[in-house]
Amino acid sequence: MSEDGSDKSSNTPSRRSVLAGALGAGFALAVRPVSALTITTGTDGLDVADVRIPTRAGEVPAYRAMPARKKGASAPKLPLVIVVHEIFGVHEHIRDVCRRLARQGYFAIAPDLFVRQGDVSKLADFDQIRAVVAKVPDAQVLVDLDATVEYAKGTGDVDGGKIGITGFCWGGRIVWLYSAHSTALRAGVAWYGRLVGDQSALHPRQPVDIAALLNAPVLGLYGAKDQGIPLETVEQMRRALAQGSPAARRSEIRVYPKAGHAFYADYRPSYEAESAKDAFARMLAFFRANGVG
Repeated sequence: MSEDGSDKSSNTPSRRSVLAGALGAGFALAVRPVSALTITTGTDGLDVADVRIPTRAGEVPAYRAMPARKKGASAPKLPLVIVVHEIFGVHEHIRDVCRRLARQGYFAIAPDLFVRQGDVSKLADFDQIRAVVAKVPDAQVLVDLDATVEYAKGTGDVDGGKIGITGFCWGGRIVWLYSAHSTALRAGVAWYGRLVGDQSALHPRQPVDIAALLNAPVLGLYGAKDQGIPLETVEQMRRALAQGSPAARRSEIRVYPKAGHAFYADYRPSYEAESAKDAFARMLAFFRANGVG
């Protein structure tokens, strides 16, 4: 198994298995054609499924991956990692991230947090996607993430004392917010999530506003060449964390000099392999250091 969690064995799909220009099955329309560098993690040795999470406002679809194992009272419970998607929804890349985490021994689950507002995976126009995403209230997302935790614990496969969250881009911002919201969370890892921005009724607070209130430490992973997240906002977040709660002060931010936005997105031209490999290893170490693993 590689350090990025992908499986390179001969009986599974391998890294670079998607041809450049191909319509990668399961990828959002807006991101096609996918890159030839795309990582594909096989399902052998894993238990994967599309599941539905009950919430007060109806069911939320999700993708779940975990190590295949015998059921029963003697089976050890698994640490949980919630995977929060980008603006493209729970498409194939996010599913693959779940499988990479499952290969590391996690129960990984990615809920579709846009389901009430629309199916962004079927949209090719970025303006249409942004219009859907803009309608998603932060409060709805936080409640749905709480429901995801309860669903996972209810399966009997999860150790409720070992809960982590990770997310990318839009999901990276959500990781910061959820770490201030949840008291059950042990650690979060935010990949290039926006830190500052305008407040609105649907989005009343930004990560920098809640930095001092974190209940769990967060590892922030950012690119120095990110045109959408200026480094001065990253430094602003660092200062806010340093003056915050014990969990805030235990948080870390890593900036990769060669990376831009979406540097972990191996299906896109933004992928920066060296930074992505290091960041994935740091994520796993951060989870373990904070009791998620």
